[in-house]
Amino acid sequence: MLRCRFPCALLALALAAPLAHARVTRIVIDETLPLPASESGGVASERIAGRAFGELDPAVSVNAIINDLPLARDADGRVRYVATFVITRPVDLARASGLMWHEVPNRGLRRPNVPAERANGDIDLTSAWQGDNAGATAVRATAAVDQPHWLKLPIAHNGDGSPVTGEVFGRIVNRSGADSQPLIVQTNPVPYRPVSLDTRASRLVSRVAESTRGEVIGETAIAPGDWAWARCDASHPFPGTPDPTQICLRNGFDAHRLYQVVFRSADAYVLGVGFAAWRDVGVFFKTARADDAGTPNPVAGAVTHSIGRGVSQSGNFLRGWLHLGFNQDEAGRQVHDGLWPIIAGRRIALNFRWAQPDGVLELYQAGSEGPQWWLPQADPVRGVAAAGLLDRCLATRTCPKIIEHFGAAEVWALKLTPEWVGTDARADLPLPPNVRRYYIASSTHGGGAGGFDSSVPGAGLPTQGPTCPGNNYGTGLLPANPMPHTETVNALRVHFRNWVMRGIEPPPSQWPTLAAGTLVPAHKLALGFPSLPQLRPTVPEPDFIMPVLDYEWGERFSAVDGSGIPANAPPAIRQVLAMLAPKVDADGNELGGVPVVLRDAPLGTYLGWNVTAGGARPFHQGQICNYVGGMVPFARTRAERVALADPRLSLEERYGTHEGYVEAVRKAADRAMGAGFLLREDAQRLVREAEGSRVLR
Repeated sequence: MLRCRFPCALLALALAAPLAHARVTRIVIDETLPLPASESGGVASERIAGRAFGELDPAVSVNAIINDLPLARDADGRVRYVATFVITRPVDLARASGLMWHEVPNRGLRRPNVPAERANGDIDLTSAWQGDNAGATAVRATAAVDQPHWLKLPIAHNGDGSPVTGEVFGRIVNRSGADSQPLIVQTNPVPYRPVSLDTRASRLVSRVAESTRGEVIGETAIAPGDWAWARCDASHPFPGTPDPTQICLRNGFDAHRLYQVVFRSADAYVLGVGFAAWRDVGVFFKTARADDAGTPNPVAGAVTHSIGRGVSQSGNFLRGWLHLGFNQDEAGRQVHDGLWPIIAGRRIALNFRWAQPDGVLELYQAGSEGPQWWLPQADPVRGVAAAGLLDRCLATRTCPKIIEHFGAAEVWALKLTPEWVGTDARADLPLPPNVRRYYIASSTHGGGAGGFDSSVPGAGLPTQGPTCPGNNYGTGLLPANPMPHTETVNALRVHFRNWVMRGIEPPPSQWPTLAAGTLVPAHKLALGFPSLPQLRPTVPEPDFIMPVLDYEWGERFSAVDGSGIPANAPPAIRQVLAMLAPKVDADGNELGGVPVVLRDAPLGTYLGWNVTAGGARPFHQGQICNYVGGMVPFARTRAERVALADPRLSLEERYGTHEGYVEAVRKAADRAMGAGFLLREDAQRLVREAEGSRVLR
């Protein structure tokens, strides 16, 4: 018999939830494996992999917003999908805490298991949402615990069965040589193929350069006879072997140029189904006893509370999911009690025809349209109706508790700050009481490796720059930024569990603001950024940050919802929005964030940005290295810094000795712990690591 660690009345309610409204009609369990002891947190746990078969009714109001949904109906009027899932649960469900974390896969990958959550008895569910099924994203016939998660969904057709067609674009960058090249979005192929291999039906151009503001330099049209939809190499020279996924050039590719093709496709995936599929899989495992055929829900009755969680791309998914009203199921019930969009300052570009959700915010990628803020707010710069991300859930009383946290990379390359100040950047926007916002200053996307030797030349600091994320983007000039998120996230996890399950509120929000003077225009003079010998003296310039671009997608595209049918491939740019960034101290480290030990006992300048180096991938040379941070260590001695003309104090001038640095770490840990952003066990570990480090040894 199940021994309840949560109210049995809620258990009975969960078991009694009406099956008719859980639109997952069938589940198949494909694999069950024990969780390794190193990940179990001391509680015997297992992972269960399977597939959920779901159906949607386009006539139901909460589904009606899904773009092209009526064009994907089967003969009975329903739209069907298959979603993979993995559940991690205690083997003995009597050990379950009642909390389920519902993970959004990031580019198909599930979030690593967290031993602390297993120790609590928390259940973890990962389920698919992304359906742009090309290349490595194809859905397999069976599911396994370690395979990526993709969604099988239909392609839209007109009422007479004819294909839906439209223009899409693809890009090739930093490639050279006579071999053909594929069209890539991030690291997967563009999911759309041309309806015709006749190059006269497509448009291919090359470009010498593109600015962060979207200005195009040196565009040249390539004649239809000088390229082919084909695969070619030394054994199969131009025009090569016909292939709709590759482009072959008569004169080969030049790594100093970018190539962009626009073509007509008929592969109109109904990608917005991913929102409903993720919703309904979560509802099934939270509330259902069994599927329609009687297959038991493996966590039936064990979930009383749930938190949706996503990181980066998948955090953007959560913001878009909530905005479009998907935290309400088909029965009108609230789905999740909490949402945790992590390092995600925009909405996923998913619910429109020809979307490329696997992309990042490079030129012409959607995702910053409409409101990025929570409460209704005017958008005077873009002339869009006042709206907010919570509009629909406020109307239906289904809003969850929300924690969002960011680092500096989201400001500099992922276009974050309009969420804080709107499009006119004149005033701080208010937060509703169900939202907490935390900023981890001077950190890279997702946080760095942490530690202390990671900032010391010759000890742990890497000598080469990191890879810039994106489509073959390049590498960074500076070594990777080690500023961690780990310890902050550990503390926020505890706060979120207590907020959702016990009503104990987390610490007050903390982020840079106009009112505090810690949020300023994003350029060197306004920031007060020092001139460092490792960087050009003018960086960051006013056009260094990646700004929000106001695209013209056409009349059938809803900018407020990021939904509809875009007419322009690629879109024109109407204007560039003003971007802000956190002010910095004399060292170049950001102000206004939550206390973090390495930030408060620094060993260098930690940046949310990096500079793209040249070399074999020169197209973005000198520009921001997309969303990866860099680091400039302090000199060890005064003599060393004077020789370098470095304006920042040396380690010896700051801390004196190794013991002096350890004491600075101890004080920083006490401050972070007192503010609620560091757990005691993490504080003790950080002090031990500082004692064992090579800082000033």
